[in-house]
Amino acid sequence: MATMLARTVVRVSQTNKGRFASVAARAFTSTAAVSGNVPVDFEHFSSGWDVDSSAVGDIGKYHIETFNKISPQGLARFPSEKYEIKEDWEQNNAHAILLRSHKLQESEVDVSIRAIARCGAGTNNVPVARMTELGIPVFNTPGANANAVKELVICGLFLGSRRLIQGINHMKSLGEQGLAKERVEKDKAMFGGREIVGKTLAIIGMGHIGAATAREASALGMNCVGYDPALSIESALKLPRDIQIMDSISSAVSNADYISLNIPYIKGEGGTHGIIGKDVISHMKNDAVVLNFARGELVDSEAMKDFLDNGSGRYISDFPDELLWNHENVVLLPHLGASTEEAEETAVSYDFW
Repeated sequence: MATMLARTVVRVSQTNKGRFASVAARAFTSTAAVSGNVPVDFEHFSSGWDVDSSAVGDIGKYHIETFNKISPQGLARFPSEKYEIKEDWEQNNAHAILLRSHKLQESEVDVSIRAIARCGAGTNNVPVARMTELGIPVFNTPGANANAVKELVICGLFLGSRRLIQGINHMKSLGEQGLAKERVEKDKAMFGGREIVGKTLAIIGMGHIGAATAREASALGMNCVGYDPALSIESALKLPRDIQIMDSISSAVSNADYISLNIPYIKGEGGTHGIIGKDVISHMKNDAVVLNFARGELVDSEAMKDFLDNGSGRYISDFPDELLWNHENVVLLPHLGASTEEAEETAVSYDFW
């Protein structure tokens, strides 16, 4: 990611010279280019600046603005002699933006911005369409967090199979009452579950995360079925040999004991908003466990609540849901999918070139 972003800033600076003149109040030739420290001639758009150029940052360096805590190991790939990185550029003169989960607003994108890079799989927190109109390329890091999310999906399998969280909370309550040793054996029947060996996992979306999940689930003795109308050759080669590919979401979930959602959230007509709705849910087994570590908006909350109220199914996710948060068959975690040191470092170090 660091190398990709750096090269893009240089390339866009070289090819887009003057493109945004219509929206800039005035422009001046960068002293960074004049100094010779950065081998490219480009313009900074002032947008009302009335300050000495030496006050806006280190002369001769590209300026990168961050909106989230970014892995220091990844940022280290930006040579300090060419790049200055910080969270707030008071003079509105950053050349590139680096962010994770921050929901970027157009007002936060200064006219000097040449590129935006999101350290994560999706770009739904960046106004991509508007940035495209402005000629600002937006990048992401597909696959950089795949292992971290896959591990959380596997964790979700066990959370949905055994009432672990309820059991933990029960033991804490008994401990507070001084009854843990007395009741530990008597009360364990309250938290019975099932094993995942021999069960069927439906994987909706078989990109980096879906394919990795399929391999792990197969290794754990599960039968895997999958659906992905845009399955790439690269991902297909990573799938377990015995996975069964289905022709629709409904057919994939119809006999599944567990369902893992691994698809992007796309707004608008033909998008994926609420794609797991009443119709798809009607094809599920009444005790199916739905694992949503993709995006909360993929699931129709009303339809899911009706499913949970009328069966023994469960819903496990790391996204908030105002309707389902306190349902007895729902486990909602913080958005932890990519929250590992390894995933953060991989995302910001991602290299496309």
